Amino acid sequence: MVKKTTALLLAASLLLSACGSKEENHHQPPKMPAGNESTMNQSNETPNESQNTVEAPNKDPNPNEATTTDPTDKNEGETDKNQKEQSPVQPQYHMNKVYNIVPNDEVTEKKVVLLTFDDGPKDKTMINNLIDTLDKHDAKAIFFVNGYRVKQNPELLKLIHDRGQIIGNHSWDHIDLRKQNFQETKKQIEDVQKIVMKTIGEKPKFFRPPFGSGGDDVKKIAKDNNLLFMTWSNGSLDWESKSKNNPDAVINNVMEQLHPGSNILMHELPWTVEALDTLLTKLEKKGYSFVDPRNIEPKMR
Repeated sequence: MVKKTTALLLAASLLLSACGSKEENHHQPPKMPAGNESTMNQSNETPNESQNTVEAPNKDPNPNEATTTDPTDKNEGETDKNQKEQSPVQPQYHMNKVYNIVPNDEVTEKKVVLLTFDDGPKDKTMINNLIDTLDKHDAKAIFFVNGYRVKQNPELLKLIHDRGQIIGNHSWDHIDLRKQNFQETKKQIEDVQKIVMKTIGEKPKFFRPPFGSGGDDVKKIAKDNNLLFMTWSNGSLDWESKSKNNPDAVINNVMEQLHPGSNILMHELPWTVEALDTLLTKLEKKGYSFVDPRNIEPKMR
């Protein structure tokens, strides 16, 4: 009897042990082939983990480099830089009622001059020589053009614009606008706006009346067309007979009238072209720099 009981207990123990082993094997994951282990690990990663472990393409091979830069980040940075360079900056200067260029605060440089050339565009060689000299001195100028000349030589207007200089409105026919009625004056100014826009894709922002002659009507029409009206505060007198073929006279006339904020009137003339390099060099030696017209507020104050 005892032997039978012992045998039954032993059989029961063996049966229970076998069932427990089968239950453990049921909850274990199936064994993967050795070659698929990395695949299984990747499939179990969360999206964030996957992003943190993927290396950027074209990683810097330098082992001493602490960080790497994604090329897309570099391109975005260059784009931001280009956008900043192209974005208009806050003007640092304005024009006062006697047509001088004045800094907007005490910190901005006062010893500046504005360079301007009237009555063009006339001649490709003269224009290129003027702009070559401006480029040499890292200077910008306003080229005040007449509409009839633009109509005759649209390629010269494009030349001035394409070489980075600024276009101004000098009326269509270079006539005394003070002697014209309102409608004629309006046409003289607005027709230039139209032809310049058609030729280079943008309108002038500066206006100078021929002979500096402009009354209330002229100023109103200029304002209505978002033009900054100006005459000048330093005349080179290059248009006078005593200055003809005399570059030194042009230089001396400017230097004698020189003052901070000088708004210098010159023309597209051979002797002015010849005088320009020496003139700008003399101005620089006296501590003057050349204001970029785009850095001037569009309203007088």
